[in-house]
Parts: sequence; C-alpha cells; structure tokens
Amino acid sequence: MSCILAFDYGLKSIGVAVGQRLTGTASTLKALKAVDGTPDWNQIEALLKEWQPELVVVGLPLNMDGTEQPFTARVHKFINRLHGRFGVKVQAHDERLTTVESRAELFSQGGFKKLSKDAVDCFSAKLILESWFEQQ
Repeated sequence: MSCILAFDYGLKSIGVAVGQRLTGTASTLKALKAVDGTPDWNQIEALLKEWQPELVVVGLPLNMDGTEQPFTARVHKFINRLHGRFGVKVQAHDERLTTVESRAELFSQGGFKKLSKDAVDCFSAKLILESWFEQQ
C-alpha cells in the first residue's frame, strides 16, 4: 500500500509524518534536526527509502490573507532540493494555523510536558497531511 510523507519545514527542526491516501489518516514520525534550514539529507534519503512514498507534501507558510511571506521562499527552496536530489513528486500545502492547532491538541493531551519542539513540529506535519487528504 502506498504512502505519503509530509514535512513541516523549519530552520532548526523539520517535523515528519506519514499517512495513507486510502484511510486519509497520518501518524507522526521523528523530527529531523536542521542547521539554519539545512537538513541532514542522508536522514531524508533514509526516510524516502524506508517509506517509498508516492508523494511528499510540504507545509507552505502563508500569511492569513493567503499571500506568501519571506520564509515561504525558503520552503520553496527546500521543495526544489527534495525533488532535485531524490526525484520524488512534491506538493506544497497551506499550513496556516497548524502550529497553533498542534500546540492546543498536544497541551490537551498532557499539558506543557507534551509541548516539545519536536512533538509540535511532527504533529504539525500530521495536520498538514490530514488537511491535504481532506482536500483531495
């Protein structure tokens, strides 16, 4: 059964989730560390080999009015590098308010102790992917 990977790109951490189109659900994986937005490409390659996704969805940060913000250009660069290095099909998907929703959901599950940066980033990737499924 084919799957889809999702990334919530950040300068220090990249949240990762995996899901199936059939069920429209996603699960969090482990966040990847990044240095000024540069990930360990070997870790990304390992994820792609392990999961063999039919598609990668990357959260696209937009302003509330739908316009791009300065950080959006960094995400486009990440998307282009993912496609260029690995030849995977990549789609950007609106990620507005996913961090806020992630924090609220994780807090409701266990208070402040659940709000680690990695947990928030991965839960955001999960929400991005589930939102993408809903729009298909």
